[in-house]
Amino acid sequence: MSTTIVIVIIVVAVVVIGLMAWMLMRRRREHQRVEAHDIRDRAAQEEFEVGQREARAQEVAARSRAAKAEGEAKAAQAQQLAQQAHEQASEAADSRTELDKEWERADKLDPDMKSGDKPPAEN
Repeated sequence: MSTTIVIVIIVVAVVVIGLMAWMLMRRRREHQRVEAHDIRDRAAQEEFEVGQREARAQEVAARSRAAKAEGEAKAAQAQQLAQQAHEQASEAADSRTELDKEWERADKLDPDMKSGDKPPAEN
């Protein structure tokens, strides 16, 4: 009888240990489910914040592109104005040269002007 009792005790022990292991695994899986759910909840909360950050980054990038385009337009405008200024300065210099020649011609024709004299200032 003692062998039978030992066998029964061993079988009961194995069954109890098996049940405990099954319960522990079940409890562990439930804990993992809860932990995964908590992680998903936090991720869902952060999803909104990350979306806002992405939207702000896209907005800043759009403003950057707009500013760059505006800067390029201003640079083109500045180049055009510089070209106009150069052309006008050249025309003004030509006009000044022509005007100086007219003054010299008038001085040469004026019988009252002696060489080297300046004409009197007119009012």
